[in-house]
Amino acid sequence: MQTLLDVILPVFMVIGFGYVAVWRGFFPAESVDGVLRFAQSFAVPCLLFQAIAHLDLGASFDARLLFSFYSGAAICFALGTFGARLFFKRDWEDCVAIGFCCLFSNSVLLGLPISERAYGTDSLTGNYMIIAIHSPFCYGLGITVMEFVRNRGQSPATLARSISRAMFHNPLVIGIMAGFAVNFSGLIIPSVVDDGLSLIVRAALPAALFALGGVLIQYKPEGDMKAIAMVCCIALLVHPAIVWMMGTALSVPNDLFRSGVLTASMAPGFNAYIFANMYGRSKRVAASSVLIATGASILTVWVWLTVLG
Repeated sequence: MQTLLDVILPVFMVIGFGYVAVWRGFFPAESVDGVLRFAQSFAVPCLLFQAIAHLDLGASFDARLLFSFYSGAAICFALGTFGARLFFKRDWEDCVAIGFCCLFSNSVLLGLPISERAYGTDSLTGNYMIIAIHSPFCYGLGITVMEFVRNRGQSPATLARSISRAMFHNPLVIGIMAGFAVNFSGLIIPSVVDDGLSLIVRAALPAALFALGGVLIQYKPEGDMKAIAMVCCIALLVHPAIVWMMGTALSVPNDLFRSGVLTASMAPGFNAYIFANMYGRSKRVAASSVLIATGASILTVWVWLTVLG
């Protein structure tokens, strides 16, 4: 119970504050899009850029953690995609959008603040390790499969252009790539620039959590409940269970192991809806899955935190 009070509820209180503020008319719904755009297009990319630029890549990256997390994510993408086809008879483009909901954990808006409150700022190395390639991996996999399904019969060059254009217009991917460029080049960020980035970064997670709450009220969970339940089960239970088993088998160090399992246990991120909206496919399933899984994760994350100790 103390874990629930100290770690999880403060994060969800910020989300709930945004939800209630928009619901009761204290904060205009149209302004939420601006806050979310600031968070996702500016503040969070700055956070990722600064974290990766300062990360000791040689000491931080552990292939066992990355293999455990991303093999689990890919398995869940396949389960969601083929499950939607087999059980719900959706067309393949809908299936890929539903599979993406099972693939994309909310590693930044929920994973970072919950991990920080549970284990401290110094324990976030594993989180940043996962986040560093999270958007490139997930968007790369999702966009590649979707473009393949949509453009069957087109030339490989056309398919490659479609994938590249979709990938490299994403601010999160740009922030991550810029962070790697600074890290690999050995450039030193001037202190005045770093201090300015720190000011923006401090606003990133609170603004993003508030905006997430304000956005969720726009999407009512109606219809497609079996598909939504499948997404929630795969995202909240199957993915962390796979990471747990693989991480145990590969002897992932304990601090990295906890980061991997906890990040995998997060609800689908808002990027799941962005992906569905980008292709105009399964938008209701994506939006409702984000809403319902985010609420359900209050209990499931508590369980995983208790198991992790």
